[in-house]
Amino acid sequence: MRKPWPQMLIWTIFLAVLMLWSAGTVAFPGGWMFILLFGGGGSAITGWMARHSPHLLRERLAWPDREGQKPWDRVFLAVFIVIFFVWLAFMSWDAGRTGFAAVPLWLQVLGCLAVMAYGFGAWLVFRENAFAAPAVKIQEGQRVIDTGPYAVVRHPMYASALLLFLGLPLLLGSWWGLAFCALFIPGLAWRALREEETLRRELPGYAEYTERVHCRFIPRVW
Repeated sequence: MRKPWPQMLIWTIFLAVLMLWSAGTVAFPGGWMFILLFGGGGSAITGWMARHSPHLLRERLAWPDREGQKPWDRVFLAVFIVIFFVWLAFMSWDAGRTGFAAVPLWLQVLGCLAVMAYGFGAWLVFRENAFAAPAVKIQEGQRVIDTGPYAVVRHPMYASALLLFLGLPLLLGSWWGLAFCALFIPGLAWRALREEETLRRELPGYAEYTERVHCRFIPRVW
């Protein structure tokens, strides 16, 4: 499984160039911390999947437009990816514009911890669910997963993403970056509802699973 490493390196370099160029300087502490977390954490998870779940690794590294993917999800992912990159560039520019001092250091540290918690949550999902593809589709041999984080909420990957959306603006030092949560969170909620429609129709046992685990993102909330 040597192929993932060049791809991981290319993505890390791309994000570094995007963020540092947008900030207008290489002296971007929060940006470098995110690049370190993305490159280091991503490499660690990639190495773990290469050893323990190569099928999942192939799914995660494949091009977003996949065979069997629902058409509406192709549109959703394309739009989401574009907005995500715009978000990173905007936050880097905003942080640089304010001299990286708009957000207090203790909140930047809190944001860093939230981003790290997102990575840990993603790993818990990958460890429990070998079918955690980024696209909405039913895979051969797929079954309902109701253990680990799936025993708490129905979409633990999305629940972890909430930590990223809230923590990354704080880490980078952009208050305005938090405004994008008004797009990301409703967008994830909409996708979760559409995904559940597919799973109820096409995945045996999923309807019964929703009767056991009632909440999608946050226990006792939604």
